Amino acid sequence: MICGTCETEVTGNYNLPLLASLSDEDQFFITNFVKCSGSLKTMAQDLGLSYPTVRNMLDDVIARIDNLQKKASK
Repeated sequence: MICGTCETEVTGNYNLPLLASLSDEDQFFITNFVKCSGSLKTMAQDLGLSYPTVRNMLDDVIARIDNLQKKASK
């Protein structure tokens, strides 16, 4: 990792925190989920999507989190 401002560089093998290991898209979804106080109905309205679509998106994020946790426990 290199800081673009001060050019400090850190090298090595480090485990990222779980949420940082997710894609930008998943992090965006989780951030919106928290900002909507966990209301999928509100998220669906904000994103212009149906409730079932947002529910499926949440299920997909949960599955990716489960997979990351399984990999980390090995």
